[in-house]
Parts: sequence; C-alpha cells; structure tokens
Amino acid sequence: MDPPQGPRAPLEFGGPMGAAALMLLLPATVFHLLLAARSGPARLLGPPASLPGLEALWSPRALLLWLAWLGLQAALYLLPARKVAKGLELKDKSRLRYPINGFQALVLTALLVGLGMSAGLPLGALPEMLLPLAFVATLTAFIFSLFLYLKAQVAPVSALAPGGNSGNPIYDFFLGRELNPRICSFDFKYFCELRPGLIGWVLINLALLVKEAELRGSPSLAMWLVNGFQLLYVGDALWHEEAVLTTMDITHDGFGFMLAFGDIAWVPFTYSLQAQFLLHHPQPLGLPMAAIICLINAIGYYIFRGANSQKNTFRKNPSDPRVAAFAAEASLPAGVSHLLPYFYLLYFTALLVHREARDEQQCLQKYGLAWQEYCRRVPYRIMPYIY
Repeated sequence: MDPPQGPRAPLEFGGPMGAAALMLLLPATVFHLLLAARSGPARLLGPPASLPGLEALWSPRALLLWLAWLGLQAALYLLPARKVAKGLELKDKSRLRYPINGFQALVLTALLVGLGMSAGLPLGALPEMLLPLAFVATLTAFIFSLFLYLKAQVAPVSALAPGGNSGNPIYDFFLGRELNPRICSFDFKYFCELRPGLIGWVLINLALLVKEAELRGSPSLAMWLVNGFQLLYVGDALWHEEAVLTTMDITHDGFGFMLAFGDIAWVPFTYSLQAQFLLHHPQPLGLPMAAIICLINAIGYYIFRGANSQKNTFRKNPSDPRVAAFAAEASLPAGVSHLLPYFYLLYFTALLVHREARDEQQCLQKYGLAWQEYCRRVPYRIMPYIY
C-alpha cells in the first residue's frame, strides 16, 4: 500500500472519461489529417474519401526505419554535451542534470542525412511512408506509456508528479505518474521533449521538399518558406534547449501517454501538415506576398524570442509565446483556398488558451504574491488589450 501522498491534485482533461476519449481522438486526428492532406478535396472537416486498410498502415520496413530513427537520436543524446545543466529543485531537494546537446544532434542528423543523400538515399520516398510511420509511432507511444506506467509503480513517492496519481489507471496512464522517469542518466521525458519529434518534423519537411522537386522539377517558393520557417522554429528550440527545463512539461507534468504521444507522433506528423498539403496541392506564391509573409515571420520571431526569455527568467513555460508567434506565418504560404493547412493555427490557439489557464493556476500556487504582482504589471494573458 502506497504511503500517504497528501491531497490529490484536481483532475484535468475531463477526468478518466476525458482521458480515454483523448487517447482515441488524438491518434484518429493524426490519421485524418494525413489522409486529408493527400486527398483531392483536402477537407479539414468531414470524413476522408476512403479509409486505409491494415496493409496501408502496417509495414515492417516502416517499423525498422522508426526504430532506427529512435536509436540514432538516443545515440546522439548520449554523446558528450557542450554543457550539462541542472534542472529545478525537486521535492527531495535534489536537482537532476541534463545534457544540452539538442542543437548538436540536429546538426549531426543533417550531416548524416546529407551524406546519405549523396550516397543515393531515396529521401523522396519518405512521404509515401507517412501513414505506416505514424501507425508505428502511435503503437510505440502506447507501448512506451505502458512501460512508464509500470515503472512508476516502483518509483518512490518523491519521484511522482503532482497530477498523474489519481488512483484511476486510465487517467494516470494518460497523464503520467512519474515526473522524471530515468534509467541511469537517460531521462526519457527530456529526450522525447525536443529530439525525435522535432528533428523528425524537419526531416519529413525536407523529404516533402525533395519529393516536390522530383515531381515538378524544383521545389515551390511556398515549400521553401514552410521549410525555412519551421526549421528556424526547431533550430531555435534546440539552441535554447536549456529553457525547456523550466517548462510545465518538465517541472510539473508526469510522463505518460499525453506527452509521449504528443512528442513522438503528434509533432512530426501533424506539424508537417503544411508541407504535406503543398506537395499534393501546389499553391502559387508571388514574391511580394512572400516578402510580406517573411516580414510577419521576422516580427513574430522577435516577439517570441523576447517573450520566451522573459518567461524563462520567471521560471514560467516558455513555449506558449513561441506557439502564438509561429503558427500563422507557417500556414500562410499554403494559401487560403483550403482550411486544412490552418489546422496548425487553430490547434495552437486552443492549446495556448488551455495551457495558459494551466500555467495561471500552477504559477499562482508556486509563486503566490510574486505572481499576483507579475499579473498586475502584465495584465493581459496572451494578446494585449484582447485577452
């Protein structure tokens, strides 16, 4: 019998029923978006034209490729780091150590992919494997989450997260019981947070660009912009990797299905939606409009970098402003003829409002009067004079 843990945190996401629904809805959304992007109508709303059979979802080749990708990123994680940072103080007064080598992993991955392409690696074949890759990534997330749930059963109480220990197995499986699950120095949550999913997103975008060049002779300007904007986002996140140590994901949330699926399946296969759409639905983009979009991107980057630095200094989640600043211009190169590429913007708007509400509650509990003073000086939560 577990020792007393004090009052339990209030249930989020609609409790066990909401958690169960999300574990079905989130994977279904990923596959819906993948199918919609390659379909003729490219409808965000409404059922896909046809549902894939099991033969379209399961591929041993995709499984081997996915496992090789995870293995490569794990190996790069274990390489000597340019810096080792300490996380925030835990309940037992200890501070974990984290390698700061995510940008190094991105650069080495790029070099390996470049060498592979020069040796004949058919990167342009990757877009045809997105469905089976998403399937094995989803399967991996479920199996990995089960491992994390079982591992947490033998973890000390001091290692458990505040929110994922309700006593309901479905809810705890979804939210995650252990705060920082590790084997030796390998931190599973920290590894998944910025490595396989974000770098995989960039690789999928590049593969879509290569495929477009194979189909049409050269990549479109819109495809170049999508790749460039999103590479900037990923490169910045990995360059400032140490800032993730102060986010809610690391400091508060347990590591369960919610984060595992989000990191390794949702990120690479839904964040690349604009590039997927452009491959199957090319959009004309002139230089004047491209220049305007680039200007919006530059302004957004300036805002997000400044806001991120301020929030990291205050030990608050730095990913929220980044999301707001980058969602719009990353979708604009895909044109306005379809709603589908703007799923990114719609999703992040909803995520931002929800995450801000969670941040507000957690920061008020943690910082008390200091947070109230911060809110007095900064009265608007997301957008000045609006919200």
